[in-house]
Amino acid sequence: MIVVPVKEGENIERALKKFKRKFEKTGVVKELRARQQFDKPSVKNRLKRERAVYVQQLQRAEQD
Repeated sequence: MIVVPVKEGENIERALKKFKRKFEKTGVVKELRARQQFDKPSVKNRLKRERAVYVQQLQRAEQD
């Protein structure tokens, strides 16, 4: 359960933004979307490798 403390006089839009941010961090929506369809293990492994290559390229570019 997500609890968002709201300060006195705080805008409801700001509290809603805090809630949305906390909810995104939990990863519930991402997991639900992943469970909607079945991905073969080979596809998962390929995506994992592609992501690792991408991250590695970003890290190299950052160091240079």
